[in-house]
Amino acid sequence: MQSVAMSDGCKICYRFDGQADAPVLLLSNSLSSTLAMWEPQMAELSGQFRVLRYDNRGHGESDVPPGPYTIERFGQDAKELLEHLDVAPVAFCGLSLGGMVGMWLAGHAPQLLTRAVFANTSAYFGTPDVWNQRIASVESGGMQTAAEATIQRWLTQEFRDAQPEITQKTFDMITSNPAAGYLASAPGVRDVDLRLILPNIKTPALVIAGALDPSTPTAMGEAIVEAIPDARLAILDAAHLSNIEKTEEFNRLVLSFLSQY
Repeated sequence: MQSVAMSDGCKICYRFDGQADAPVLLLSNSLSSTLAMWEPQMAELSGQFRVLRYDNRGHGESDVPPGPYTIERFGQDAKELLEHLDVAPVAFCGLSLGGMVGMWLAGHAPQLLTRAVFANTSAYFGTPDVWNQRIASVESGGMQTAAEATIQRWLTQEFRDAQPEITQKTFDMITSNPAAGYLASAPGVRDVDLRLILPNIKTPALVIAGALDPSTPTAMGEAIVEAIPDARLAILDAAHLSNIEKTEEFNRLVLSFLSQY
C-alpha cells in the first residue's frame, strides 16, 4: 500500500492492480468499508483496467483527521489523488459514498472522468434522523454495534444464510474501521445534496440500484438517472452491496459500460 498527503495533510492510502499500460479505473468505497470491498471485482476488472483503489479518510489505513468530513472533502480527496498520480482521465466506479464522490467529480472536475458508474447511491437523503440515530449508536456501542445493523442493510438474509464466510468477512471489514472515522464521515453522507449539479453532468453514467436495497432504494437511483442527461439505469436483485451479492452481474454491467470508449 502506498500513500499520498492531501492538501490538508491527511494521508490517503491507495494501491494499483492490473497492467501498467492499461486504462485506469478508479474505484471508490462505501461508508464503513475499505478498498477490500472490491475484492469480488478484482479478477475481472484488473484484466482490462489498471485498477486504482484507495481508503477514504477515516477508513482503513488512511488517516483519521478531526471531522466532520463533507462530500466536497471526499470528492476533493479523489481529485487530488488522481492529480498527484497523473493518471486522469480515468473510468470510475463508486458505490454508496463512492457514488456520491463520483457525482461530485463529474460535476466539479469532469475533465478527470471518461465514463462513470454510480452504484447503490443517492444524491440526497433528506432523512437526518436516521443518520443521527446511526451516529448515536456508534458513539455508544462502537463499530461492533454498527456492523450488526449495517450487515442487515448491506446483504439480504438469503445471501447471509447462503454465504456465511463472505458475510463474516464483510462484517469484519466494517469493524476494522475506527469509530472516530465513522463519526467524522457519517455527517457528510447525512447532509449530502448533489441535486443541483446532476443536470450539468456530461459524463456518460450508469446507475446501478438494488431492488432489495433499504439504504438507497431504487427510487433514489431513478432520480439520478432522470436528472443526468446521459445516464441509464440497471437494477440488480440485491441489497446495498450489490457488487458482493450479485458479483457476476455487477461485473458484467460495469465492464460492458466502461469499455464503451
